[in-house]
Amino acid sequence: MANHYFQFKQFTVNQEACAMKVCTDACLQGAYTAAYLHGTPGIHRVLDIGAGTGLLSLMLAQELPDAAITGIELDPAAAGQAEANYAASPWQQRLQVVETDAKHLPVGTPYDFIITNPPFYESDLKSSDQLRNQAMHATTLDYSDLLQVIDQQLSPTGQFSVLLPYIPFADFVSLAQQAGFFLREVLHVKQSEQHGYFRSVGIFSREAGICDQHTLSIREADKKTYTPAFIALLKPYYLFL
Repeated sequence: MANHYFQFKQFTVNQEACAMKVCTDACLQGAYTAAYLHGTPGIHRVLDIGAGTGLLSLMLAQELPDAAITGIELDPAAAGQAEANYAASPWQQRLQVVETDAKHLPVGTPYDFIITNPPFYESDLKSSDQLRNQAMHATTLDYSDLLQVIDQQLSPTGQFSVLLPYIPFADFVSLAQQAGFFLREVLHVKQSEQHGYFRSVGIFSREAGICDQHTLSIREADKKTYTPAFIALLKPYYLFL
């Protein structure tokens, strides 16, 4: 059974009301994206699509002191959990949650950056848990829908971060290009040095250009010890690093 909370250095994520709990690959996305944005001027409005526990919003709030961050979440229980996690954080004044379907979010002032950990498995078998299906499968927001929402909400010079399984990531890159977005930086992730890649974190913009490619293994070949690269990336957040 997963813990009801996950303690980070500067904030706590309670998660008992959420179908999808805090996981290492989501933490990697948050840390990698925050490091990518470090020192970037003009990041004042950030949108977190499918906020869940609020983890990604909180990680970016820690790194981006001038950013107001809005998390949108379809599931009422998860939205309430994210709101409570925001309120208990040091950045409560810069964080808000909106309980809505991303496709129904009004178009207003565009966002400077969007981060999303979307439903993963568009065609895989689903479990009997409806909320987990909604969180893990594209039952409410497929990749084309997601790209349309991002296109509507993102500023002309904005960028977005997405976490996806490694194998379908290439298909998403093609869909994104058709929608006018280009991969500018990517991190391909292995569970350990002995495994193949299983997750990819991509940073996209509307401007075409050379893509910087990076790789990372979470653990050494012994499958127990964190790699130096993982430690360096997560040290600002993980309590015991």
